[in-house]
Amino acid sequence: MTRIPFLILGAGPTGLGAARRLQEIGHSDWLLLESAPHAGGLSSSFVDEAGFTWDIGGHVQFSHYDYFDRAMIEFLGADGWLRHQRESWVWMRDRFIPYPFQNNIRRLPPADLDRCLQGLVEITRHPRPRPADFGQWIDANFGPGIAEVFLRPYNFKVWAYPPEKLNAVWVGERVAVTDLGRVLQNLVHARDDLSWGPNNTFQFPLRGGTGAIWRACAARLPADRLRLGTKIVRIDPARREVHTERGEVFAYDRLISTLPLRELIRLTGRHEFDAVAGEGLLYSSSNIFGLGLRGQPRAELRTKCWMYFPEDNCPFYRVTVFSNYSPQNVPDPSLHWSLMAEVSESPDKPVDHTRLLDQVIDGAIATGLIASRDELVSTWSYRAAYGYPTPGLHRDRALAEILPAFEQQDIYSRGRFGAWKYEVSNQDHSFMQGVEVVERLLHGREEITLRAPNHANSRRHPWPFERWS
Repeated sequence: MTRIPFLILGAGPTGLGAARRLQEIGHSDWLLLESAPHAGGLSSSFVDEAGFTWDIGGHVQFSHYDYFDRAMIEFLGADGWLRHQRESWVWMRDRFIPYPFQNNIRRLPPADLDRCLQGLVEITRHPRPRPADFGQWIDANFGPGIAEVFLRPYNFKVWAYPPEKLNAVWVGERVAVTDLGRVLQNLVHARDDLSWGPNNTFQFPLRGGTGAIWRACAARLPADRLRLGTKIVRIDPARREVHTERGEVFAYDRLISTLPLRELIRLTGRHEFDAVAGEGLLYSSSNIFGLGLRGQPRAELRTKCWMYFPEDNCPFYRVTVFSNYSPQNVPDPSLHWSLMAEVSESPDKPVDHTRLLDQVIDGAIATGLIASRDELVSTWSYRAAYGYPTPGLHRDRALAEILPAFEQQDIYSRGRFGAWKYEVSNQDHSFMQGVEVVERLLHGREEITLRAPNHANSRRHPWPFERWS
């Protein structure tokens, strides 16, 4: 049996990033196995029977890395992208409020505005101790008003766990903290504050949805090095072998796995990690619903990108006006538009799958996104069993125990669920985790994205990385 120097599991952004980097530097003795019949993983796209294109959630493309940006141009060409100014909003109290919510509370009804302002004054006068969990972090940084009105209900809807079950290490650039002076200036001047965040501008493929990026990446790799439709049923770390559903056995020197870490534990039979993984590696599932619609969106929605929904009159936490990302996402942009809704699920937040589509449609009507079911041309749904890698209270302890143990056996677990670090799990992060692990294994270079998330997210990085010189 020939032993493969680099065996890669999973053809999502991380696995493709590793394969591309190996090929790019002339190390062509690798093989990539993927269970699906196509590349892309959670960044795949689908076209329904009516001709509407859908993603697995509201992906947007922004980057911290020169290397990643050059790859995106290579994959789709400079003219293969549309560029957007972000418009994200919160729908609550029967009105749209610009995101970030805390900078725009002037739009709230008077009673809610008063609660939020009192809470901000309270935390300014009486700073709270260092938070032990994400719930305490919310209270300490926003006060009880904003916490109760928006942040606590919204974060339960998106994470599917109470904030007290999450740590606060992941927050970084993901959540804007409150500047009371800025809030008051916005209030006095009746000014909307829309510019915060790393994704205030983003790009999206002109055609084919997010999946077009990764199909193009895969198409540039040697076809004989990609094995699609190949499901892994067992991994033998001692013999360094991977067994497939078809009875094939692949021997390897080094294994780069982008499988969910909990699945890697199961497939390798490392049951000594079951307890720490069960406690530390929390996750939620994502239920994605596409609503293909006739006509055109009402005026309020024609420039919006996505919207957050903290209230309980709908099951979804976020809805993307997906036809605004690209007119090619619908069969005929003069006749159609589309919405894509996301519903989280976990043991702490179960859902009834038999009723969920109807609940989503009813929620779209209740929140004013559509007027009636008569607008529907088609519906589409997808359930990602692994949707969000939850940054639970015991996550970092679990990772500190599990990842080094696998690396002692030359198994390198990377990617959104391979490394289980939400704070570095966007497409750019995931792709670069694959690139960087190859650089580490072949050239001894530091893995920046995985090892130093705050640094990875703090700036734009040249290629080669500034910390490699």
